[in-house]
Amino acid sequence: MTSLLTWDETDERAVAYLRALAADSVQKVGNGHPGTAMSLAPVAYLLFTRVMTFDPRDPSWLGRDRFVLSAGHSSLTLYLQLFLADMGLTMEDLQAFRTWGSRTPGHPECGHTPGVETTTGPLGQGLATAVGMAMGARYERGILDPSSPTSPFDHRVYVLASDGDLEEGISGEASSLAGTQGLGSLTVIWDDNRISIEGDTAVAFTEDVVARYRAYGWDVHEVEQLPSGDVDVAALLSAIDAAREVPDRPSFIRVRTTIAWPAPTASGTAKSHGSALGADEVAATKAALGLDPGEHFAFDSAVLAEVRSRLATRLQPLIDAWRDLFATWCEGNKSGLALLMRLESHALPADIDSALPKYSPGTAVATRKASGETVNALAALLPELWGGSADLAESNNTSIEGGGSFLPSSSPIPGADPFGRIIHFGVREHAMGAVVNGAALDGLLRPYGGTFLVFSDYMRGAVRLAALMQCASTFVWTHDSIGLGEDGPTHQPIEHLWSLRAIPGFAVVRPADANETSAAWSAILHQRGPVGLVLTRQNVPTITDPDGALDGVPRGAYVLEGPERPDAIIIATGSEVALGLAAAQDLQKDGISVRVVSAPCLEWFDDQDPDYRDLVLPPSVRARVAVEAGATLGWWKYVGSAGRVIGIDHFGASADHITLFREFGFTTERVADAVRASLAEG
Repeated sequence: MTSLLTWDETDERAVAYLRALAADSVQKVGNGHPGTAMSLAPVAYLLFTRVMTFDPRDPSWLGRDRFVLSAGHSSLTLYLQLFLADMGLTMEDLQAFRTWGSRTPGHPECGHTPGVETTTGPLGQGLATAVGMAMGARYERGILDPSSPTSPFDHRVYVLASDGDLEEGISGEASSLAGTQGLGSLTVIWDDNRISIEGDTAVAFTEDVVARYRAYGWDVHEVEQLPSGDVDVAALLSAIDAAREVPDRPSFIRVRTTIAWPAPTASGTAKSHGSALGADEVAATKAALGLDPGEHFAFDSAVLAEVRSRLATRLQPLIDAWRDLFATWCEGNKSGLALLMRLESHALPADIDSALPKYSPGTAVATRKASGETVNALAALLPELWGGSADLAESNNTSIEGGGSFLPSSSPIPGADPFGRIIHFGVREHAMGAVVNGAALDGLLRPYGGTFLVFSDYMRGAVRLAALMQCASTFVWTHDSIGLGEDGPTHQPIEHLWSLRAIPGFAVVRPADANETSAAWSAILHQRGPVGLVLTRQNVPTITDPDGALDGVPRGAYVLEGPERPDAIIIATGSEVALGLAAAQDLQKDGISVRVVSAPCLEWFDDQDPDYRDLVLPPSVRARVAVEAGATLGWWKYVGSAGRVIGIDHFGASADHITLFREFGFTTERVADAVRASLAEG
């Protein structure tokens, strides 16, 4: 399909006003990034007015195309289009840019501003998240409408990316994966303005980017700028149309631009990237655009009305056609409609907990193994449960048996299935985190991605954004401590648990045994926030009752064993809960009564009401010991001034896990001695 671009005086005037608004917004607040918003104004305008399908009255409409501003520092590029399309932002919102309480913060925030699909700003994250959106859309198509030639679940994902986005390693990881996945619904437009904060990008960025994307397997197009320095919108539309005709490869469009065009002295300069232009330069820019230099935050009402009228005229038939297609699908897919309604309501099957595996006390099972068994038990009831691993599936136990490899039908890999349930992320932890986020943002899927806990460092940026957006991303992190053994200190996490717990709005879940692991998956699925599930490599004894775990785990911490009025409390997580039980039994022989508290998720425990927290950890009991095979730094909040913490604040070593736990002091005797010391002080 080729579109003939009709670009008239209304379009020219609209883009001129958008450029002036970008300059005005930054000038008013005194800080921001005007240059890119000015030069990209015609690109974003073209996408919103000529290309994308969306409903201005319903920013979350199921049939919409997705727009991702990966260059999140140029947030005005998006805000201006949301204003122009009448999607909830007003001129007053633009005037409040980057100020307290505004709907136009410095970088786009998903859930804060209607029409923002994902939080962007950390460079590369938007592009990588968009890859997840495209992957998720294909999987959603598979569970809802796999065989129709055209489907109401088909849509496209458009990304505006900067030089900085393409310099960040995460974008390379994600782009490589997108090429392997053949994501024909994804189009990335690269703003090639060759300017960064430090000047010409050639100081650090000299490779042939277009050749790199061809090597990734993308469909590639190049759009040169007009002699004036402005964007060639006709050539850009031709490139976008050509990209739409390639169903089996993502498309990459290089667009040559001049930053801050047409500012008389600031265009093409590094200063215009991240600083207000200054009143004189803003006035001169308006004059160059044919606007009144004395007007601020102006937009001709007739031009605005005409643009919105044209947009409605273009979009309404597309919306109506989608509704007809959706109605036809609903009529012929009753089971699919029931599933969609359940997914949209974030409900779970009523019998979900009855499917959870239960483990008999006395058996020894690695929690990573129990997690894999739980995922497979739940997968039969939850088609939305979908994920994989960063080339560690056998170690992370993340594969859904018989689920097929999520790969395009053109893949030579045996078992390739464009709607498969097993994602092969490759050794790309950071991209994996962002892809999981992108797939989760629709709200229909429950995606997960796995790696070793120590490599959560490689994906921390994506994890932090998951917490900021509160999307339902699940990160499965195995090999949770020195207990992984002989791989040694490079693979043994020490500081990671508390480092991750420090992220606001993120839950770290470290179950004690197989039953708590099963219960943890239930708790994760019953709530919607992002979670890191932290699991052992080594076998651990099954010490909990499955029903008790199912009740206790969602509350974050619970009394596993001990009297109503204990002398002391041992708090432990993960594999160390069994150690706490053994120490309590030894102390009982000396007449010291000890309560053992399993605390799989401190964040969930902190969210409980004070009465429950005091019931589990009575304030009157000052003798407390926390036991965890990781850094000690955050435990003092729970043990108090008379308490003790058994942990490890140095790197590990290469040896079997039994030796390591003994040599580094994770023994029954040491825990019992710590209880006695705490009692003496309390």
